[in-house]
Amino acid sequence: MGYSSTSSLERGRVVEAVERAYRVARALSGRSIGVRLRERPVTRGGARSAYSVDPGDVDVSEKVELLRDMYGEVSGVPGIASATLRFGYERDRRYYVSSHGDRVEYEVRMIGVSAALVSHVEGTYESLRDQESRVAGWEFIRSLNWREWAAERARLVVELAKAPRVEPGRYDVVLDNEMVGLMLHEAFGHATEGDTVLAGGSVLQGRVGQVVASELVSIVDDGLVEGGAYVPFDDEGTPKRRVYTVRKGVLEGFLHSLATAEALGGEPTGNARVMAYRNTLLVRQTNTYMEPGDWGVEEMVRDMRRGLYVRGRGASGGEVNPLTGAFTFTSGPSYIVEGGEPVRLVKGVMLSGLILETLRRVDAVSRDLKVTTSVFGGCGKSGQTVRVGDGGPHVRVRGFTVGGG
Repeated sequence: MGYSSTSSLERGRVVEAVERAYRVARALSGRSIGVRLRERPVTRGGARSAYSVDPGDVDVSEKVELLRDMYGEVSGVPGIASATLRFGYERDRRYYVSSHGDRVEYEVRMIGVSAALVSHVEGTYESLRDQESRVAGWEFIRSLNWREWAAERARLVVELAKAPRVEPGRYDVVLDNEMVGLMLHEAFGHATEGDTVLAGGSVLQGRVGQVVASELVSIVDDGLVEGGAYVPFDDEGTPKRRVYTVRKGVLEGFLHSLATAEALGGEPTGNARVMAYRNTLLVRQTNTYMEPGDWGVEEMVRDMRRGLYVRGRGASGGEVNPLTGAFTFTSGPSYIVEGGEPVRLVKGVMLSGLILETLRRVDAVSRDLKVTTSVFGGCGKSGQTVRVGDGGPHVRVRGFTVGGG
């Protein structure tokens, strides 16, 4: 493969860029891995994410007033030491043309608000970051009570400063929607990306058709799920289709570009993505989530009797190794469960384990499904960041190793 780019749409400059890409590819012939592309039907189409009110048409004074009101609410909570509030908006328009005959155009609008809060109580500092984003227009901002949203998080970070650290050990845990999404995307999803598999860096290599999780677990990559990022086509012009990587515990396949589909004997899934026109194609997730089950959340916690209710709000990330499936994540503020009820806020919950062992120990999946995305960040890989989403239902896992970070 040879790549080149230009920021000029003058015909001569475009032709020059095409010829340069060809010369690069020819120069690499015999000196790098050969690439063949999977054949697929020609794609012609377009799409636009839904919105009612273009944020560009909203006066800046309304946006400033939004943040000013939130700041006033937060600063009125005793114990808050600092607050950083942000409004974010993005309009991403992509037009793809290929010599194969493809012509694809789509446009996405994303919008959101974020808060970074620090509390100081009796000599102890704690921090909490949270955000709420949607593929939508300004109507999303008008649909929520942001003052109460900010105040609730301010009260939580103050309570967090007073909370004890969790005692390390093995616990039965219920993971909330956000924590499930974080773990699936980071610890499992990256191992399903075809270029990682092709490079020999995935714990899932050679396991297609094998049981890799509890039969309660079905994992999907979908570019158009409610609440997630909006990816109707990938950056090779392939329509994004709903893909099961795991169905009822069995590994069904991987996420592909045209090149990895050909190399690994799969079908194109619409997962070739780039951050911008000047970047090279990588296989990336879109929205990774687990399908819901038939448990109620309260029923699941009550049946556990004793353990941890682990929340993803304010989670500070962690480390993963796609080759082994090993992970360590730090959750957001969570709760000790006793007698089937969440009874005490705790902090510093660090979850460690191997993702395949963890998925095999899932013994309950709730009916609720929540998928979220963020206009303030995304997934990073090889120096590129793209918008993604993740989520799922609440999930119960037996015998989780928990450290008190």
